Amino acid sequence: MLNDRFMAGAPIWVDMCAPDLDGVSGFYRELFGWELLQGAADVGGYSQYQLSGRTAAGAMAISGDEAAPAWTLYFRTPEADATAKAVEQAGGRTLFEAVDILALGRMAGLADAAGVPFAVWQQGELKGLDVLNEPGGLVWTELYTPDVSAATAFYGSVFGWQTTEAPFPGGSYTMVHPADGTADDMFGGIVPLASDPAEEAAYWLPYFQVDDCDATVATARQAGGTVRMDPLSMEGVGRFAKLADPAGAKFAVLQPSPPGEGQ
Repeated sequence: MLNDRFMAGAPIWVDMCAPDLDGVSGFYRELFGWELLQGAADVGGYSQYQLSGRTAAGAMAISGDEAAPAWTLYFRTPEADATAKAVEQAGGRTLFEAVDILALGRMAGLADAAGVPFAVWQQGELKGLDVLNEPGGLVWTELYTPDVSAATAFYGSVFGWQTTEAPFPGGSYTMVHPADGTADDMFGGIVPLASDPAEEAAYWLPYFQVDDCDATVATARQAGGTVRMDPLSMEGVGRFAKLADPAGAKFAVLQPSPPGEGQ
């Protein structure tokens, strides 16, 4: 699971964009108890979702023609400009050049070789998310991609990610951790896009922890969201489901197994 050490190459931030930020924020308040903290003009109105005064995610209002509503993962880098160059050398591309955000840090928007958007964050005063591995916090990530081997090679080249294969019904599940980490620092999986037959384009999927997966799914339906995959249980992992908010941004929820279960 994620940790707050924020090693190089590990997830450090997550945010979403939507045309009607106020409207979609009501959905996330119902699901996770998040409150929207409106951003000031000096950060372009960039806002934060907070849980009991701690930051769980970022949020940004966009116009309808800027981009499709989506969640974006940020990975820590010691040098945003160098990482952008590494992405291009590995077959990806730069979506927007590295830029300083006041004294908070430096970021760049990128896409991998399969065209999947992500971002990198070079720490300044802003070290990362406050809420992780607890209800309402980011807990896991997954990359859905047409070629798992090509994706592991790309991110291995850019970030130095290491992989571990875990037995999985019908095959294996590729998990990743930072170059300086161990198997205890696993933060995500890389899976074939074909395993999500409803999707045609590759994408990153953030998972947020919940106390009750089924209750969260029921709330999502009532609040105007879409259930992309009904709750499913997996031994040693927990119960999870794939959702989309009313604007169409995709995410998942996970109710982890109690410690020690399935071991």
